[in-house]
Amino acid sequence: MRFSRILIGIWASLLCTTVAIAQVDLSTDLEEAIVEQLLEGLDQSVDISEFTETLRHYLRCPIDLNKSDGKDFAHLLFLSPVQIASILGHRLKAGNFLSVLELQSVEGLDLTTVEKLIPFVVVHPSGPLQSGGLQEALSKVDQDLIFRYARILQRQTGYAITDTTRSRYLGDANRYTVRYRLRVGDHIRVAINMEKDAGEPFFKEQQRWGFDHYGVSLNLRGSGFLKELIVGDYAMQVGQGLVLWNGLSFGKGPMITTTARSAVDLRSYTSMNEYNFLRGIAGKLQWHALSFVPFVSWRKLSGNRVQTADGMEIHSLSVSGLHRTPNELRNRRQIDHLTTGMNVSYERARLRFGALALYSQYNGTIIPSSAIRDINRFRGQSSFHTTANYQMSFRNVYLFGEFAYQVNGTWATINGLIASLTPTLSIFANYRNYQPAYYAPFSQALGEGSTVANERAVYAGVTYQLARKLTWVAYADLVRFPWLRFRTDAPSIAVDLFSQATYQWYKKGDIGLRYRYRMRQENANTDAAERYLADVGRHQIRLNFQTSYQKFGKFDPEVNWFLSIRSNDGTSVCSFTKIYFGHDQKGDYRLMQGWLILQQIPSMHACMLLKMMCCMPIPFLYTMGRDGDLTVTCVTR
Repeated sequence: MRFSRILIGIWASLLCTTVAIAQVDLSTDLEEAIVEQLLEGLDQSVDISEFTETLRHYLRCPIDLNKSDGKDFAHLLFLSPVQIASILGHRLKAGNFLSVLELQSVEGLDLTTVEKLIPFVVVHPSGPLQSGGLQEALSKVDQDLIFRYARILQRQTGYAITDTTRSRYLGDANRYTVRYRLRVGDHIRVAINMEKDAGEPFFKEQQRWGFDHYGVSLNLRGSGFLKELIVGDYAMQVGQGLVLWNGLSFGKGPMITTTARSAVDLRSYTSMNEYNFLRGIAGKLQWHALSFVPFVSWRKLSGNRVQTADGMEIHSLSVSGLHRTPNELRNRRQIDHLTTGMNVSYERARLRFGALALYSQYNGTIIPSSAIRDINRFRGQSSFHTTANYQMSFRNVYLFGEFAYQVNGTWATINGLIASLTPTLSIFANYRNYQPAYYAPFSQALGEGSTVANERAVYAGVTYQLARKLTWVAYADLVRFPWLRFRTDAPSIAVDLFSQATYQWYKKGDIGLRYRYRMRQENANTDAAERYLADVGRHQIRLNFQTSYQKFGKFDPEVNWFLSIRSNDGTSVCSFTKIYFGHDQKGDYRLMQGWLILQQIPSMHACMLLKMMCCMPIPFLYTMGRDGDLTVTCVTR
């Protein structure tokens, strides 16, 4: 056995200065480019380690183009279902691939996509030698051990409070994470996670065992009727995420591939997210074209659980995973959550149908707030869902969708298509309808809101290869919220418009120009007795340029210009040089505009076995507020 990689990361910053000690990978720039596109619009605190871990695994153990059934390609995320079907169809018609360069002849794969894909695939020569079974697997042992440390240098208020009657942090400001991975061929995988967040006690208080979060997963894979068995932490991903989707999920962005989810049914859970996963036992049974995935999970969750005259009530569920203050520690592991069900799917050629039944129960009755906007929120101790989903492709058209039903009579649905009209032109369209009272504890579907509920929308876009090196992407998402929301005391609408052009020259760099406009209706700032809604809009222009020099590393400046406007009556008109406000009556407005320049300054130092890479992003931020006050900030991250 050997450790293929030992990675130690240290973060110490005024905001977030990064110092990482790692074995430098030649594909780091490729990984960064893929992750940057996928993270568009996501919270910057999202843990993407499970995805980057997948990328690095396939860099070390590339996918065999002549053996893959397409599911491995779906893990890469930057390939659309139409492109995956084209790769498999090319192999079926023309025979096995002779070289990875043959991907250039696959219909529907442009040069940029082929360049991204080649590092993750391989063509092994065919021959009479067969697998040596367990003995050969034991010779292919791969291990990773990763330590990470982070700390914000500025002393935060929560650590300075000594008054025991006030909320305060009971631990130190250090953050520690430990990851261990063991892979024995394709048959055995072990994952161990340990994490302590900043502010959490370490070997004291309720964390007397050290880390606040421990996660262990054992994954066994076979070739018979029992295809896979997982004991410990695992993730289920079904359909388009209307009922059950654990782990990382992506929303709208410049990559057309995020429009449709490619569910993997069952896999080990490797993320540091402390909420969105299952813990117990699950297995995958395969019989011809049918697969069955029964599962059961029992977990301790954090939340506010109190005893009342009507019984045990749950007033809140914590999804942050943070246990720093006395109140957070009191709520730690107070709620029992039982989840069980079965997923059945049928897959043959380019057709896949699936059905899921899911039962969920808490050790208390969930009681939402008394606000009018929460009148449709879930209230109860248990829930039962059924869902049906489909994925099919015909030539260059890919259709997908899911319909979910909750036993209280509410439902949700999402349906769409991705079509490659020509080798240079692709389109996508999506319709979703989530009822205001719909609820599923593990739902993560495409949407504008924070939950899969109270939303109807049409989402469509286009990707056009204007030239070999020039690509244009655009989309529009028109949303209606049929019920009240936070800060919106009436049914409302939202608009999301996006356009981006990218020019890329082979292995040298790229330049991109992006424009995005987002508008949501919120309560107007007015003292009138009757409230009405105002349009809250935000314009953003982004220009980024990236290239690499062997002597100086990567030059990657980024300039962002943003403009936010809010007017009481929603009749504001704006341009990039002037802003006009028109009012039917006396009103008020809120205005913020500015621009941001960001440049990463890398440096490299080598020792005998490891290389130390320091990366310091330096942003320069300018903003102007409502009263014309000018703020210029230059910070080191």
